Amino acid sequence: MSAAQHYPTDLSDAQWAVLEPLIPPPKPGGRPRTLEMRRVLNAIFYVDRTGCQWRYLPKEYPNWKTVYWYFTRWQDDGTWERITDALRRQLRRRVGRDPEPSAAVLDSQSVKTTERGACAATTATRR
Repeated sequence: MSAAQHYPTDLSDAQWAVLEPLIPPPKPGGRPRTLEMRRVLNAIFYVDRTGCQWRYLPKEYPNWKTVYWYFTRWQDDGTWERITDALRRQLRRRVGRDPEPSAAVLDSQSVKTTERGACAATTATRR
């Protein structure tokens, strides 16, 4: 484990090397970023893995409000989607596949309501 790791959910140096280029830079003209983005990601992964509430983040992580702000900002601006896309492409290349999938499988669970079918089960008949 890297010296920077406090919890099993914290990024290793190798993992951080993959994710660091995918983190958006600070907005130009704004206040310089003083917070380490690796610590923000570590905090987000801690919440994701443990299921704890944001406000119960351990003190080793940045303030929960700041971490939550980055989480929602990255969700809204597509950063999380870009990260998962990049990781998917990297994994597919590693196993010798085309980086972009050519097909998808969609699964739907059917719930049987009655012998007469869904519409009959949800609409009352008048007599």
